Amino acid sequence: MAADVEVKNEPLDFIREIVTEDLRNNKNDGKVVTRFPPEPNGYLHIGHAKAICLDFGVAAEYGGICNLRMDDTNPTKEDTEYVDSIVNDVRWLGFEPAALYYASDYFDKMYDCAVELIKRGKAYICTLSNEEWDEYRGDLSKPGKESPGRLRSIEENLDLFTRMRAGEFEDGSMVLRAKIDMASPNINMRDPVIYRIRRVEHFRHGNKYCIYPMYDFAHPLEDAFEGVTHSFCTLEFEIHRPLYDWVLEALDYPHRPRQIEFSRLNLTNTVMSKRKLLQLVKENHVSGWDDPRMPTICGLRRRGVPAAAIRKMCKAVGVTKFDGITSMALLEHCIREELNSTASRYMAVLDPLKVTITNFPEEGVEPLDAVNNPEDPAAGSRKISFGKTLWIDKADFMLEPPKGYFRLAPGAEVRLRYGYFIRCVDVVKDASGEVIEVKCTFDPETRGGNAPDGRKVKGTIHWVNAEDCIEAEIRLYDRLFTVEQPGADGVDFLTQLNPDSIKSVNAVMEKSLDALKVGEVVQFERVGYFACDQDSTAERKVFNRTVTLKDSWAKKK
Repeated sequence: MAADVEVKNEPLDFIREIVTEDLRNNKNDGKVVTRFPPEPNGYLHIGHAKAICLDFGVAAEYGGICNLRMDDTNPTKEDTEYVDSIVNDVRWLGFEPAALYYASDYFDKMYDCAVELIKRGKAYICTLSNEEWDEYRGDLSKPGKESPGRLRSIEENLDLFTRMRAGEFEDGSMVLRAKIDMASPNINMRDPVIYRIRRVEHFRHGNKYCIYPMYDFAHPLEDAFEGVTHSFCTLEFEIHRPLYDWVLEALDYPHRPRQIEFSRLNLTNTVMSKRKLLQLVKENHVSGWDDPRMPTICGLRRRGVPAAAIRKMCKAVGVTKFDGITSMALLEHCIREELNSTASRYMAVLDPLKVTITNFPEEGVEPLDAVNNPEDPAAGSRKISFGKTLWIDKADFMLEPPKGYFRLAPGAEVRLRYGYFIRCVDVVKDASGEVIEVKCTFDPETRGGNAPDGRKVKGTIHWVNAEDCIEAEIRLYDRLFTVEQPGADGVDFLTQLNPDSIKSVNAVMEKSLDALKVGEVVQFERVGYFACDQDSTAERKVFNRTVTLKDSWAKKK
């Protein structure tokens, strides 16, 4: 059911304490049934990942099941494209739903439930306009007043509701309201709308329906129809829970799911609002929903983030009742922890500087052994070639190095990773005075990085054989926004976009990387972790930087 989800022998969060107590009391006949119910009106983001891990995780830990349900009760924004992406994202995260349901499949049953509420005198047709209802509803400082529709007979309400369904009335001309309490301190309990007219084609049912249930009416019924025992929602639904319970009680529904709220996942330097994410896509601030800078699951996947790292972060954040904001550094820490043990190592130079080994044979090529992953001996080793002309990173050479600089400089000696000691003996500059080539000698006695005479060098740098390499495009991604909480204090979040959130460079790298498949993630030694992007072609690879090697979160801990 789930992957890498294990909380036994660990302190339980408050939700798992509730489930444990329910099982101890044999509530729900000892069953645990949960559900993940996204609306298919956009792509899932990392905030949804926390809910997915909780819904599927709890079910797995307690021997229950978790269903995936598409909450498709609002046809204006929903689409099959989003359904497919949601199913793929849930499975990619490591979870397999026990069943896939659609709220729209229950529309006829929901209609029958609404009719039953009318018959019981607990729902009525209201013809007040939105502006009029704003006045009738009141506010937190004063109670509302009753709609004239409350005085209609049951027979008249049934007749109007039947005609609503038949399409006799215009959109917005009337609604079906639950008859609850216009003086309730909870605004949501002041005769909320449970059905409205909306002539919009549904992506699954076409024009079969012209009235649609509201989410607050549909949600408890869907849970009850499916036998859900524990309905986990984020904190904004806490104020809606009395209505959730009222619907089931008003219908005397035999099965009563329990709604429990928890804090949502908020991440720094990004936005989680579907509306804002859609705006980023539609206004071309990003390349699409799967842009590697986006917090969407498909964007994170394209960037090279492992599903296990997302699950690990969700577990680290925990389940609480208090809203907070999680540092992006925690996610990056979890990514590094996961990739450190799984990603193969290669060498790539992102800002190449030519190095000529003056005492190496002109046509010589020497094979060297390179470790694929020092964290995983089973990963083995590979052959890399050493030759007369190499590429190193420009940052690894300085003409006038400061104190404490242990890389290559005139007269200085460094160790080449897996190779030899080399010493700078000369430089070549262009007309502007910039160094364009470094000439060095190598010590053939230092193969593998050790000198037989015992001399030591403090610096080790990476390199690529210029005669045995490939060129590739490297996309260096950074935070999408320059501030931790975009849009806070009423600021237009678009003004806080990071203009340097993507930078493209041409790099050189080991030739063996040409065989890498789209989606595979590797470590470029001393540089970071990179994923082979879907824009790669047979002629030219494209890599996305997943995360750098520096881990600020580990230092904070």
